[in-house]
Formats: sequence, structure tokens, C-alpha cells
Amino acid sequence: MGSPLPPGASACRLSPAPENVARARRFVRSALDGVTPEVADTAVLLAGELVTNAVIHARTEVEVRAWAAEGRARVRVTDRRPEQGLVPHDPHPYACTGRGLAMVEELAAAHGVHSGTDRKTVWFELWPEAPVPPGSAWETLAPAGPAVTLALNDVPYALYWAAQQHWEALLRELFLAASTAARTQVRPEDLVVAQDTSSMISACMTTAVEQEIPDSSTLSVRVAFPLDAAEGVLTLGRVLDAADAAAQAESLLSLPALPQIRAFRRWLFDEIAGQLSGGPPTAWTLVKAAPSATPTELAPWDASEVEAAGVPTVAADDRNRIIAVNGSAASLLGWHAHDLVGQRLTTLIPEHLRKRHVAAFTSLLLTGESRILGRSIPVPALHRDGRLIPVRLSIETQEAVDGRTVFVAQLTTTTAPPAPPPAPPADRHATRPSPGPAHLPTRTRKTTRASLERAAPEWLPLFAETGRAMSSTLHPDERLHRACQVLTHRLADWCAADLVDEHGQVRRVCVVHRDPEVLIAPAHLGTLSEMSETTQGTSLPRVLRGAGPLLVTGIPTLGRAASPLDARQLELVRRLGGSSAVVAPLRAQRDVFGALTMVRVRDDQPFTKEDVQLIAELVRGIALGVDNARLHQYAHSNAEQLQRALLPELPRVAHLELAARYLPSSSTAEVGGDWYDAFVVPGGDTVLVIGDVAGHDLKAAVAMSTLRNMLRGIAVDRPEPPGDVLRRLDLASHTLSPLSTATCVYALLKSDDGPRSLHHSSAGHLPPLLTTQEGDTRCLDAGRGLLIGMDPDQPRPSACDVLPPHSTLLLFTDGLIERRGESLDDAMTRLRRHAADLARDPLDVFCDELVIQFGADSTDDIALLAVRSTPP
Repeated sequence: MGSPLPPGASACRLSPAPENVARARRFVRSALDGVTPEVADTAVLLAGELVTNAVIHARTEVEVRAWAAEGRARVRVTDRRPEQGLVPHDPHPYACTGRGLAMVEELAAAHGVHSGTDRKTVWFELWPEAPVPPGSAWETLAPAGPAVTLALNDVPYALYWAAQQHWEALLRELFLAASTAARTQVRPEDLVVAQDTSSMISACMTTAVEQEIPDSSTLSVRVAFPLDAAEGVLTLGRVLDAADAAAQAESLLSLPALPQIRAFRRWLFDEIAGQLSGGPPTAWTLVKAAPSATPTELAPWDASEVEAAGVPTVAADDRNRIIAVNGSAASLLGWHAHDLVGQRLTTLIPEHLRKRHVAAFTSLLLTGESRILGRSIPVPALHRDGRLIPVRLSIETQEAVDGRTVFVAQLTTTTAPPAPPPAPPADRHATRPSPGPAHLPTRTRKTTRASLERAAPEWLPLFAETGRAMSSTLHPDERLHRACQVLTHRLADWCAADLVDEHGQVRRVCVVHRDPEVLIAPAHLGTLSEMSETTQGTSLPRVLRGAGPLLVTGIPTLGRAASPLDARQLELVRRLGGSSAVVAPLRAQRDVFGALTMVRVRDDQPFTKEDVQLIAELVRGIALGVDNARLHQYAHSNAEQLQRALLPELPRVAHLELAARYLPSSSTAEVGGDWYDAFVVPGGDTVLVIGDVAGHDLKAAVAMSTLRNMLRGIAVDRPEPPGDVLRRLDLASHTLSPLSTATCVYALLKSDDGPRSLHHSSAGHLPPLLTTQEGDTRCLDAGRGLLIGMDPDQPRPSACDVLPPHSTLLLFTDGLIERRGESLDDAMTRLRRHAADLARDPLDVFCDELVIQFGADSTDDIALLAVRSTPP
């Protein structure tokens, strides 16, 4: 217990009244005559913290002893409740309470606690130039007596720490302001029960969490609570509801709880009281309409996720100050990201909206009720140069483990802003607020790191092999299938992978068994069920709502399925066997888009907690790879849809067949500049166009659309030879898009009696191919000229060719025939040979066969337009 107590050491006995904390400080200062002022000041500060703890939590007579010897200060604080153990908190920098023991641990040269049969003494010692303080000497002890172990499933630990800190601040306010407690109609005896129950919950939860190995943003813990604690928990809930109401009425210095904190607190207390009364556990992720039951809000806030966000994102704290911002948001608003951190959020809000913002923000903090959270609101943002940028603002709250509530705002631009002056480049480096986001308790983190380091060598081949297997394909389903093949080879007996679509449907992508002879019935694949607010379950539904990875050692029977989704999962286990499993979420950014289930069949080698943390790391890598493939697929699909939306419908012309095909590149997710067009001009002639704008991105697609529309207007304006039409197009393009180049064939199919004549001109494009019914082929390479965008003053020639009856004219882009390592002449010869073989086939078959023959190994977009003359 530190240095022995010298004879005649000064002592001060105090009643457990808040005002006696000041008396204790004065006593300590007077007793420490002979130490340096710095040591005395620190001792007075720490003694005040310990006496405050004794007054609030022990509520017995407090004895303070203090003396100085050889320049050292020694202080003892004793209360009469040894059964009321200490509950040390991690030193969160934003916490309003729970800092006393952490301060002693940080500042004292030595410290500790001694509990006897009738008293408990907390002590510390100080001296000048003290060595580095020792590690924590505090030990959290769960309450003694009969206990019941409860299951608290999917606890988002960031939200738990925030809720605990908030309710402790409310109780402290009530205790230290007796008149306020009277106004809230909280009885003194109820406040005493609430204080003791709060300490009991904190001690029990801290003890349970310290035994856990964290592997996700949620913890499923088994917590031992006193058998008779239910009534106290209900009392604590009533007291906190009353305190919350008082805070909303501005009768307390503490702010009221935000919606997600209030909902979580009530769930936690209901779970404890309900299970102590014999009720079943309900996971937080499965609570209907809980404000923080979404995967986005379960994970603790991390500045790096703001920086990595794909849309402009700004994060602010509850003091309305910016604490993180990504480069795209800073660039959008004309700032460097590091210049914004620390400024008030109103810096980005137009002056005429600032009062409204401050009023709404203040109302949220003072009432706990929100009018804009979770909604998308169109507002202007203020650019650094004073311009207004139209955006849609969406704000969500997230909890940081250090006790903060963080407000994360995404700014989606609604229209293209006016041309700005040169903006500063986006910051390359992250904008880390200080202090950065905390994680689980220090001792738990050390345990995790040590366990990872011990197990890493034997797991490294699994990580490497999984990465190699997934990198060989861009299809998300196939990536999952190959990852499961690796996992069943090295880790599990069988694996199942599930994805959730935008409608909430759960689709089982694959089931892979280690034994290739085991057949997977089609009934186990495909759509399983829909995720809804009422979906219940043991593992898979919880993981899809943000929990996990979950270790499942007692797999229930099929008859205990809590939902159709759970039933499908248990049916698969019944079919393939299973004694233990790990169900891990596939998470992108903060959203869960699927789950991976790994199962071992034999009882002698079950999954353990030590496996879970490594599986969590492994699955994070798999999820990243699958999400990248999903994004590529999504972008590719969008690009293809955009490209097809830009392509026209073919006209219906008498005695003329038309067919077209467009095949996007299989190696890129971007739109391109390939296009075809066909329309009838006022004189009755049919225009045929094929073209390709340089580039392969959105800019090329926009240039293509602009060029096509200009060509339509020029062609319809007045009848001209094709060469003159292309010259006018070149001039318009040079005027409006001087940096754009393109190739193009413009052809005019005359509607004269007899064989049709084709008048055409080419701007650097591959020549059309004419194939007769007999299989003769030739390239219409007359009328060639420069690319569009090269020289608008250069005259352009026109050519005329006759289309024999039943002949086929093919216009195509270079993606159809150009291949690496093959000359253009050889490619054209190959195309002519295939076209000749297809000369008598229907026109749709003619086009499809060419696409099949040439499109399989193409890395470029393919557009083709085919015309066949069918005389009456």
C-alpha cells in the first residue's frame, strides 16, 4: 500500500457531501508543506478526483491522509465500502466523466488500491522528476455474489462507450445538483440505486470486454451480472429517462442523448433486465427500426474512411468544427484539406443560411431530436472564392470510441458548377484529426496484436493464395468462388458465399466443398430470402446487418430457425454437416454487401476465437477484392447502358433491310466514342453513318454524341454531296471542340429506281465492305479524306458505288478487326472471307456471326451497321 503511514500523519474525516471535495483539496495542500509547488498542485488535483469518486460511488465517510517526507507527497483516500470496487475507464480525451483513476495512473509516480474487510483505500505518491509512471495498478472486479451469465449480442462498442459516458455524465449532474434532482422528481433513494447499478454495469461490461479478442466493429459478449440486478437496472433506466428530459429542458449542464444513444441505452437495459427474468437474448442488429442497426452506424468512426470516400465528404464534431475532410470535398470548394481541419463548419455555408444551420445544430444537441439527419437536402455550399456550389447534403451521425459523436456530411453535386478559377490540387495525404480515433481497451489490443504475430507465419500462404486466386478474374461471383476454393483447401471443410442486392435480396453465389464428389443441389443456390427489418436469426441475418465475424460452435437444429433465411442456412448445414463455423461480413467501406460462411465438420478441430481474428483480416481482403470487381461490373454496366442510350433506333425503309450491333469492350468499364447512325432525310434518301471519336472515356462519349447530333443537323439542313457534309461537320467540330478528333464514314443511299447508288465519303475511317449475294467482296475505299479535327479547310472528296440487288453493305469500327500483331491487310482479308461465307444468310445472322467470330478476343468497342438492298 505504498509507504507506511508515519506516526502523527494528518488526517481529515469528511461526510459524503459534494461540497466536502473542496475541503479535502484544502486539507491536502495544507498537509504537504515542504514539497515543491508543482508536486503540491498535482497532489491536490488527484486527491480531489479520488474524493469525488468516493463521494459519488461509496457515499460513506471519507478519510483523507496526506503527508510529505523527503520532498515526496503521499496521499491516502479511504471509504467504508470495500465491496464497491473500482471501475477504471480508458482515458478518452472527450469523456466528461471517468477520468479520475486515469489521471492518477498518468501523473502519479506510484499508485494502487487496498481493500480490507471494512474499508478500501486508494493511494498515490508523487516526487519531483519522477520516473515514467508504472502500468495500471487498478483491477476491475465484477460484483460479488450469485450471478447469471447473459448474452449481449452484436454490441457496437463505439456506441456502448459513448452511451456509458453519456449516462455517467447525467448521473453526475443529478448527484452534484440536488436541487436539479428534485426538479426532475428523481427520488434520492432511486438516484443511489441508479449510481450503484451504473457502476455495476460498467464493472461487469469492462470485465467481459477485457476477455474478448476484437475482430470487428461489434462484440458479442457473455457478461456475468448479479442475480438480483434486474430491479436496479429498471430503476437506472427510469432515472436516466428523467435526466434526459431535464437535459432537453436545459435544467442540466449535460446535453440530452442523441437518438442512437438513447435507443441503444434502452436496448441494453431491456436486455439485462429481460434476460435476468428468463427472457431470450435479442441481438442489437436485429432490433426493429433501431437508429444504429445499420452496418454504417455500427462501426466506429474512423477519419481514414472519410479520406477514402468516393464522394466529397466532411466530418465535424459536436462543437461544429471540421475534424476530417477528403480531397474531393476540399477541391470542390476550393480549399486544401488541411486548411479546413479545425475551422467551423459554417466556413462552407453561405452567410444567409448560417443562422439556420446553427439553430438546427443547436436544436439537435439540446433536444436530441433531428430534423435533417439521414435526409438528402438540396442546399448551396460556399466556395472559397465566394461562389455558390449546388449540392445535395446528407448527414449521418457516427460514434467514435473516444466518446465523440461525429457528424459525417456527404456533398453530392447536383449540377455542374460554373467554370471556376484554378483550384488548388487535391491533397495527396490524409487529413488526420488529433487525437485519432481510438479502438478497444489497451490490454485487449495488445492481446490481439500478440496473437496475430504468433499465428501470422502459418497463415501467410493462405493470404497469398487467396489474393492470387481472386486476381485472375474481374467477375465478383467468380472471385468469391475461387476464394472459397482456396479456403476449403486450407481452412474449412466447406464454404458458402452470399451477396445482398440493392433490393435487399440475399443471393447465394456459391457453395464449395473440399470433397469434389459432394454435389451441391441447385436448391441451395440462388435467391435465399429478403432482408427486412423483421428478419431474425442466429448468425447469417446478424452478420448481414453488420455484426461479426461470428464464431458459431453450437449450431442449432433446423426446427429452431428464426426466419426463412436462417432456415435455408441450417438446411445446408444439415445436408453438408457442421460442428463449428465462422460467419464473416463482406464489407465495402462501411456497408455490408454479403457474407462468407466457413464450416468445419469434425468435432476434433473446431474453429476457435483465435481463428476468428485472423479470418476477419482474411475476409477483409476478400471483401475488398470482390467489391472492386462489383464496382468494375457496375461501372461497366452503366457505361454500356449509357453507350446504348446514345445509339439510335434504325429507320424502317421500303425495300431495305438494316441491322446494327454494338459490343462494349470487355476490358474496360468506360464508355467509348464508337457510334453508328441511320436516318431518312427530307428528300427520302437514307443516311448511313459509322464513326469513332478518339478516346475511351466519358469525354469521348460526350464528344461522340455532340458530333452525331451536329452531323444530323447538317445532313437535314440541305442536300449536299457527302464530302461537303463532312467538311461542314469538320468546321463545326473545329469551332466547338477544337481538341477533338474522330473518324467517320458518311454515306447517302439514293432512293432512285433500279439499283441503288451509294454516295459516300470517309474521314480517315476504315472503308465499307460490300458483299454480293454470290459472295464477291470489295472495299469501297474511294472518297477517302483526313480525320475530323485535322484541317477543316481541306476539301473532301465524294465517291459513288452501285449496290447490286441482295448485296450487303457493312460499315464497322476498327474494334471489329484490329488485333495486336496482325496487319490491317490480313485483318481485312479475314473479314472479307467471313463476309463472303455469310452472304446468303439473313442479315441478323450475318451480323451476329461476325460479332461471334471477331468479338471474342477484342479489347475495343465494336460498332457495325449492315444494309441489304431488297428490290421489289
